[in-house]
Amino acid sequence: MSTNRAFDSWKSGLVVCIFVFVSLLSLEVKAATKKYQFNVEVKNVSRLCHAKPIVTVNGMFPGPTVYTREGDRVLINVTNSAQYNMHGLKQYANGWADGPAYITQCPIRPGNNYVYDFTITGQRGTLWWHAHILWLRATVYGAIVILPKQGTLFPFPRPDREQVIVFGEWWHADVEMVEKQGNALGLPPNTSDAHTINGKPGPLFPCSE
Repeated sequence: MSTNRAFDSWKSGLVVCIFVFVSLLSLEVKAATKKYQFNVEVKNVSRLCHAKPIVTVNGMFPGPTVYTREGDRVLINVTNSAQYNMHGLKQYANGWADGPAYITQCPIRPGNNYVYDFTITGQRGTLWWHAHILWLRATVYGAIVILPKQGTLFPFPRPDREQVIVFGEWWHADVEMVEKQGNALGLPPNTSDAHTINGKPGPLFPCSE
C-alpha cells in the first residue's frame, strides 16, 4: 500500500515537472512583437564640406537599425513629414506591402502615416530596409538585423564583437534631379561624389570625420 502511494506521488511529481519544463520551453521560444517609429523628415546634412537638405528617418543618415528575430512580428509606424510620397520596406513573403509604388501599394502621402505589419519568415542575418520610390533610397535606408530564433545557434562561432556596416553613396546634387537628368538624356545617372560607410565618406575625402 505504501509502495503504491509512493509510486503515485512520484508519478504526480514527474507530471508536474514535465508540465513546468514544457511551459518554460514554450515561453523561451515564443515569438516577440517588435515596434518601431519611423519619422520621415527633411534635415540638413553636411558631407564633403557641403551641406544640403536630405530626407531622413528620425533625423538619421543612415536611418535607425531594426533588431528582430526570425519568427518575430514587426510593426513599423511610418509618419511622413517630408514633401515626397514615401514607400517601401524590403520584405519576404509579404509582397503586397513591398515593391514599386502604385503597383502593389499606394505610397504614404505627406502628412500621413502607415503601419507596416509583417512577420520575419525564412530570413536571418544583416539585411537592409529602404525607401522604394523615386531615388529617396539614396538617403532613406538602414540595416535590419535578424537574429536566429531563441535557442537556435548561429551557423558559425560566436564573434568577439559585432558591428553593422552599411554601404551607400553621397551626391552633392539633389538625387531626384540626378535621376531626372539621366532619364531625360537616356543615360545612366551621374556617378556619386563619394561612396560611404555608415553614411560617412572615408578619410581620403575632404572634411571627413
